[in-house]
Order: sequence, then structure tokens, then C-alpha cells
Amino acid sequence: MGLVIPLEEKAKDSSFDGLSGLVSADMERVNQTILARAASHVTMVPDVANHLISSGGKRLRPMLTLATAGLCGYTGAGHVKLAASVEFMHTATLLHDDVVDESDLRRGRLAARMLWGNSASVLVGDFLLGQAFKMMVEVGSLACLDVLSSAAAIIAEGEVMQLAAAKDTQTSEDDYLAVIRAKTAALFSAACEVGPTLAQRPKAEIAACRGYGMNLGIAFQLIDDALDYGGTSSALGKNVGDDFREGKITLPIVLSFRRGSEAERAFWQRTLEQGEIADSDLEAAIALLRKHRALEDTIERARHYGAMARDALELFPASEWKIALNQVVDFCIDRAH
Repeated sequence: MGLVIPLEEKAKDSSFDGLSGLVSADMERVNQTILARAASHVTMVPDVANHLISSGGKRLRPMLTLATAGLCGYTGAGHVKLAASVEFMHTATLLHDDVVDESDLRRGRLAARMLWGNSASVLVGDFLLGQAFKMMVEVGSLACLDVLSSAAAIIAEGEVMQLAAAKDTQTSEDDYLAVIRAKTAALFSAACEVGPTLAQRPKAEIAACRGYGMNLGIAFQLIDDALDYGGTSSALGKNVGDDFREGKITLPIVLSFRRGSEAERAFWQRTLEQGEIADSDLEAAIALLRKHRALEDTIERARHYGAMARDALELFPASEWKIALNQVVDFCIDRAH
């Protein structure tokens, strides 16, 4: 059986259109809020921030905040500022990540650090976090502030966990899943939890939205991990093989390392632990991942978490919001086809 991921990724945006259409009016307000709150009399701050903000991301996370608020019948205006806060948290994380990972590209463009330097990227990320928390306070919900501030701490812990696991081929699947739960899925989870929290819905509904976001976030990251070895630069918004070159231990590597021969494990140790990478090594790495079905099995794991995300929504009655949120799961998984 051939690879699930073709060399040219064809993201199925149609499964994203339902959500995009439902939240379009509110997203216009979110985008206006983002631009207004990224402004500063310090010229470099909006320059750096807008370089990433305007780079074409789908803004999935703030859309999830708007959608879960809609799912739970929220009728106020606070969800707009919370959605903007979520996007600022995400943007700040990206600015910081690119410095830590020494990445050159982000969303197909030069990373901010390549244009303004590492210090500016970190400090503007801090500014955006400050603006995010300012908006949370303005909304006036202590419960929502608790959800998002807790997520900010967990994300930072996830980054440190990933740093500690970098270049360690002994990383287990459980260890790796703990990293992505914190680093990636925590913000998805919080983005989905603040909607019903703001609407003051019962604990069961809040927990359902939180579970949906957590499982969706894990599925999303696992597909990203697979695409790093089987996608395209245009699809990824970064260079194919960046994880390999940076010595990142992701699930495809964990699976291939466990299933490999002594010689194959020595290859991973040389390239990832010792950083001795020859020109042909990325091609050899992809061949090993294919040999041991590591990419296909990573995608299967993603489908499993996607199914759990859908199950979490079963608590809610049928609605256009529920349909759209289920379609988002399809969109995240279908990026690998």
C-alpha cells in the first residue's frame, strides 16, 4: 500500500467553508480588533506583528472560539475580544517558536526573526501576550481569564518539554503526546472552552467543548508532523524536512526508531542526536519512515483523535454550528490527502 500523503498536498478547503461562513461577520470584527490592538507608537512593534498577522493564516483558533460560543447560544460581544486574545497568544507563540527553533520561514515568508532579529521577535511576542491579557480583563469574565492564562502557562511548559526532548531518540510515544498536548492542543482546547464558559453553560457542555478542542489539537499536530516529511513547502508554510534538520523528535520518528534495525537506529542517532546530516539524509529518512509505515500510522493516530473530537460534540443537539465544527475535524485530517 502506498503512502497516504502524496508529494503535492491538496488541502480540502471545502470542509473549512462551513465554519468560515458562519463566523464571517464576527471574524471581521476580530480582524479589526487584531489590527487595532497590534498598533503601537513604537514603530517596530506593529511592523513585526503585522508581518506575521497579515501572512495568510486561516485563524482557525479564534474561529473555534466564535463557533463554540455560537454552539452554546452566546449572544453578547465578549467572544470577539476573547477570539482576538486567542489569536494573539498563537501569534506570540509562533514568534517565540521561530527564535527557539531558528526557523527561516513561517507561512511561506521569511520569519520575523530573519528580518528584525531574535530580540525583536521575542519582545513583540511579549507585547502581543500583554495585549491578549488586557482584552481578557476587559471582557470581565474571571472564568475565561483563568482558562486562557492557564493555557498560556501550559503552552510554555510544552515548549520547555520539547526543548528537553530535542534530539533524544529515546523519547516514547507517551512522552511525545504529552509535549503536543501542552504545546499545541492546550490552545485549541482553551479556544473552544472559553465560548461555553462565557455563555455560562453547564459544566458538561464546557467539558465537551474542552475535549473537542484538545483532541482536535492533537490530531492537527500529528498531521503537521506527517506533512513535514511528505508535504510541500507551500502547504506547510515552512521548508519540508525542517523538523528533521532541527533534530525534532516527532511521532513519525518515534515509530520508525522503535521499529528499525540497529543500523537504522544508528542513522537516527547520527542525524538527530549528533546533528551530522548529509545532503542525501532527508531522502534516506523519508525512505525509512515509509518502510516502517510511520507516516501512515501517524495519520491513523490523528484520525483516532479526530474521532474523539467528534464524539465530544455528541452532547449537543443538531445545529449548523455542530455540523461546521465536525467539518473542521475533516479539514484538519484531510490536509494529509
